[in-house]
Amino acid sequence: MLRLPDHWVWDSWYARDDNGLWHVFFLRASRALRDPHRRHRRATIGHAVSTDLHSWRLVADAVVPADPPGWDDLATWTGCTVRGPDGRWYLFYTGVGSAEDGLVQRIGLAVSDDLITWHRHGTEPIVQADPTWYELLDRDQWYEQAWRDPWVFPDPGGEGWHMLITARANSGPANTRGVVGHATSTDLVTWTVAPPLSTPAGFGHLEVPQVAVIDGQPLLLFSAEATGDARRDDQRIWVATGDSVLGPWDIASARPFPHPHLYAPRLVPGPGDGWSLIGFLDHVDEVFVGEITDPVPVRYHASSGLVVDATRTLAAT
Repeated sequence: MLRLPDHWVWDSWYARDDNGLWHVFFLRASRALRDPHRRHRRATIGHAVSTDLHSWRLVADAVVPADPPGWDDLATWTGCTVRGPDGRWYLFYTGVGSAEDGLVQRIGLAVSDDLITWHRHGTEPIVQADPTWYELLDRDQWYEQAWRDPWVFPDPGGEGWHMLITARANSGPANTRGVVGHATSTDLVTWTVAPPLSTPAGFGHLEVPQVAVIDGQPLLLFSAEATGDARRDDQRIWVATGDSVLGPWDIASARPFPHPHLYAPRLVPGPGDGWSLIGFLDHVDEVFVGEITDPVPVRYHASSGLVVDATRTLAAT
């Protein structure tokens, strides 16, 4: 696993270069803050590399907060990294600024030729919440404006790109407005906000959404804190099925992936054949851990959903 002695590590995402080297990008903040709740306003995007998804070598941070008065001058949060048709790498990330005391989330872009040295694309965000469908900052409804955790993937029909976003609908009971936000692009730079790919279904927000096709089934993975439903509040990682990677996603029928300490995992192809979940250890015995786990092999079964692949787990040991 990836543990830093002087920094907490949490949300992460992964990319693989032409040489087969894995790159993990992750949120990090100094343990000198002492209180882990303070980490969100001090977050930068760290970077490490690995040949096997188990042993990691730290390299230079990818993105840090901009100089004031930038829109992202307070903290840089979760995103994703994809390779464009031009051969360059595109890192989409969430940013918050001091002007709104970190309460308004927007999505920005950094670009790299080698996955190591990153440069911001311009000085403005590339995707912002559209009130036509999405909730803007309203402290009477929610404690922040949710517009974060971009997950970008190519259109299955070859027509451009799609972005999934942690967002909230602009109507309905305040604690159940979480939806899968959506935007589209033809070039990875200019984006058009579109209607959500789900309807509110009891979650305040759907964090770090990701889509993947596992064992032939399109899946939406997301994480959520308490849902307001006592029957589900002890579950934090959820999986919904859809007809394609564009859904539509029936969030009300999402099934949990039980794990006592894991949060914000990603589905990663590997090691070897199959898929794994890699996330961070949250609280263990009421103490925040803040380190990334080793891969948890998983498979999809129609009757039981996403489950640990015991065969691959035993083989790994």
